Amino acid sequence: MTQLTTRRHGRWLALFGLAAAAALAGYGIWSRQASVAYLQQTADDAALPRVQVVLPKEGPPTQALTLPGEVKAWNEAAIYGQVSGYVSQWFKDYGAHVNAGDLLATIATPSLDAQLASSKANLAAAQTHYNLAAVEAKRYDALTTLAVTQQEKDNMDATAAADKALVAAAQQTVDQYQAMTNFKKIVAPFAGIVTARRVEVGDFINAAGADASLHATSQAPFSVADVSKLRIFVSVPQDFAALLKPGLKADLTLPGAPGKKIPAQFLTMAGAVSPYTRTIVTELVADNAHEGLLPGAYVNVNFSFPSDPDILIIPSQALLFRADGMQVARIDGQNRVHLQNVSLGHNLGLDVQVTAGLKATDRIVANPSLGLLEGQQVKVVQAVKGYEPGEVQAAGTPAPQPTDIQSEPAVKANANNPREPDGARQAARDKESMSK
Repeated sequence: MTQLTTRRHGRWLALFGLAAAAALAGYGIWSRQASVAYLQQTADDAALPRVQVVLPKEGPPTQALTLPGEVKAWNEAAIYGQVSGYVSQWFKDYGAHVNAGDLLATIATPSLDAQLASSKANLAAAQTHYNLAAVEAKRYDALTTLAVTQQEKDNMDATAAADKALVAAAQQTVDQYQAMTNFKKIVAPFAGIVTARRVEVGDFINAAGADASLHATSQAPFSVADVSKLRIFVSVPQDFAALLKPGLKADLTLPGAPGKKIPAQFLTMAGAVSPYTRTIVTELVADNAHEGLLPGAYVNVNFSFPSDPDILIIPSQALLFRADGMQVARIDGQNRVHLQNVSLGHNLGLDVQVTAGLKATDRIVANPSLGLLEGQQVKVVQAVKGYEPGEVQAAGTPAPQPTDIQSEPAVKANANNPREPDGARQAARDKESMSK
């Protein structure tokens, strides 16, 4: 009985050993297949390009546009001297407020004064000759025809008429010099501010300064500007030509005071596009009662143009420049790429308007690479925040979690037996055994 029991125990041990060996072999085969399948799945997944997707946004009702502008006075005049002479006195300095007709400076003109006196003397002499000729002509007219001939009477009348004409010419010369002496006083042509004073007492002023062809070599003694209202000139891109019309408003800001806005209104535009810049010179007007702006200043002109809210907006970096035209990479429900042709509107800097080719529900690649192909399978990942956080989503795709290299079966095995090597180690050992 003992020997029989021993044999039975041996058979059971042998069967248990065979079963254990079969279980170990099966587990090894299963673990190897699971590791190979996981590695294959990981390799296939790694081969898929990772893309971030965004949804087109609806355009705002208004579109902001900021352009550089130049401020000029409502009226500005460079005041030149009309007569030659020396400055005897000046009365208004830089920044002085003046009214129309206010005296700015006086000029001493000795030569002009001498010419005026000479012209008056010539006028007196001409008047004397005419008076004498007129008396003689009257006397001849009183004589009988027997004493003088008709010819002599006509000659005396002609002499008197000629002397009268000389008197008129002399009077015109006097009037001319008299008018020129009025320019000895330099006056303000309109109310405003003196923006330049370029003379000192004793400086010589050349009358040629009034010649427009000599302005480059002769500076104006004074400049006066009317700054009660100001003109602002800005070059607007031709795409906005249809919006440049009465009623358009803008805000002006100085670079040093960006928070202080000065309202301005549309005044007029050039009516033509500059062939060099493809812009339209537009003139705005701003009230300057408090003189917050100065002529010649640089300002930022902030326009607010009406915009079509039905036009979609996408990031500029989502565009693809291909031979077929402007395209975006649209992602379908199976995460496959479809290259979609689009028509663009205004360039908004970081964004661009899309007038045709997209719907608000289309998912597009936020930053596509040039290697994307039509129909290519991709993997959508969480979009990086930065482009309108909270609005740009990965179209329902959850954020990817850190991926462990070990497979799920291996994880369960490790949980039951900490000494069991994980899937990655097992895969490495299988690869090594296969190479041998």
